[in-house]
Amino acid sequence: MLIINKSEDKPRKKHGCLWTALILLVVYVALMAIIGANMESLFSTPATELADQTVYRLKMKGTVVEQAPKDNPFESLMGSMSLMPDMEQSVIGLDNLLSNIRLAKEDSHILGIYLDGGALAIGQAQAKELREALIDFRESGKWIVAYANHYALSNYYIASVADRIYLNPIGSIDWNGLSASKMYYTRLLEKIGIEMQIVKVGTFKSAVEPYFRTSMSDEDRRQTQTYLTGVWDVFKQGVSDSRSLTVEQLDSLADECMGLAAPQTYLTHGLIDSLVYVQDMDTVLRHMTGTKKYTLLSTSKMATVKRPEHTADHRIAVVYAEGEIIDEGSQGISETKMLKTLKKIAKNNKVRAVVLRVNSPGGSADASEQIWHAMQLLRQKGKPVVVSMSDMAASGGYYISCMGDYIFAQPNTLTGSIGIFGIVPCWKDLREKVGLDMDGVSTNRHSGIMTDMIYRGMNADEQVLMQSMVNRGYDLFTSRCAEGRKMQQDEIKRIGEGRVWLGQDALRLGLVDELGSMNDAIAKAAELANLEDYQLVYYPEKKDPMEELIKLFDDATKEERIIAKLRQLCSRPRILALMPEITFN
Repeated sequence: MLIINKSEDKPRKKHGCLWTALILLVVYVALMAIIGANMESLFSTPATELADQTVYRLKMKGTVVEQAPKDNPFESLMGSMSLMPDMEQSVIGLDNLLSNIRLAKEDSHILGIYLDGGALAIGQAQAKELREALIDFRESGKWIVAYANHYALSNYYIASVADRIYLNPIGSIDWNGLSASKMYYTRLLEKIGIEMQIVKVGTFKSAVEPYFRTSMSDEDRRQTQTYLTGVWDVFKQGVSDSRSLTVEQLDSLADECMGLAAPQTYLTHGLIDSLVYVQDMDTVLRHMTGTKKYTLLSTSKMATVKRPEHTADHRIAVVYAEGEIIDEGSQGISETKMLKTLKKIAKNNKVRAVVLRVNSPGGSADASEQIWHAMQLLRQKGKPVVVSMSDMAASGGYYISCMGDYIFAQPNTLTGSIGIFGIVPCWKDLREKVGLDMDGVSTNRHSGIMTDMIYRGMNADEQVLMQSMVNRGYDLFTSRCAEGRKMQQDEIKRIGEGRVWLGQDALRLGLVDELGSMNDAIAKAAELANLEDYQLVYYPEKKDPMEELIKLFDDATKEERIIAKLRQLCSRPRILALMPEITFN
């Protein structure tokens, strides 16, 4: 009886599964259609209308990059759901900040700027450009106030332009001066059993020193002290101009370690105007605006305010090149992506000039040469190329810049580092420690040179071959610089040697043409292309919101990045045009 019932049930069960599958398919298709139709609105940020009595609240928090990332897909969604209405981007584009300040200056709805906080991670040249934009804003007759629980040094340098600077009654200011430090991996690698075999050109090319030294060389110590002092001088002079303190007074205060001083000390010496609690800033802003009902507008909201649209037949392309130069990949300046971008610009007849915004310590020599060549092709197409250097355009960063028709740098930009090196890891001691043996056959004397150098170490012949390759790379690098700067190659070699220069020194040496900002570079590009009316277009195009969403779950921790760096260095021979890794404190 049970068997008969089961056999009769089978056809009915089969038809039931088919109907269920069909219903699920219809629901799925309908759901995808609804999501597709609403995707743009789901991940878009509505435009912000400016109200009267508005104050731009520039939150001094997060990390500044050159080009703003696409809107975080969570921001508008969370805001519309009233879950996180004050959510701010952790990554902020310098381009957005400068655009917002320019809008705040020109729009009558905005009365002033409130610099809120002092923990913005920003580079030394970026800080100068932001500060100059704030000075220009103040010169329009509008006001700036600043408040923080704690001011990082670069943030205080920026905030010093404010009409009034406020601080938490138990707050602090890191006015201690600057220091620079490196981490050296030599002893760690020895314990592991890995030797980094180094070939380089340039007495000052110290990027490789962490892999065979345990401390700074005399040359590296000298160049680091020189440019660190130069950056500090720019910070001191800026604060001196704004706070009516001499640079000697500011140096003396730094020697007293202001970062650990009693808050009243900042008031006594004129570094701030008042010690108040954050709730008191409402009273301050009411006084500054002359009303009890003012509107605070965040950076993310300011970015969505509609700007006057400007279209023109001719265009200037602004190309952002930020990060380490790599052969391929999604992070940094990817050769593949950059060549694709420059090829697109070269074919676009509406683009009459190019501004290359560089913020890079260098990287792959091969990729640098490829990008240099693409820049040369742009010039051959009759499109002037103007370079705007940010925090750094060093080594490979200078390689891709030197072909520019005109080069701008900030006084505290780090540039130069014209040198090249190769790293070949040797695993011989590690193999012996873990008991791995290698053996094989080859057809010619050097057929297995790469494997041999890694697993048994370089012999004398291989050392000569590697050094010869690096020497050729340096000769090519210096010849490219000489061609671009219209200088003799020997002259480039004398100021090369891998030495890092400040922008103000690079101007004196002929490595750059003028000290100035991104706006200065754009104006120069228009001048060289004989353009009076033009439209700016920006590259690379910003990523799709869903890519940014995936990236949120894919970012490596600091520890993972260190491990990845070691793995990268230990994986294969590399020829690099890279400046030293320095941490500013």
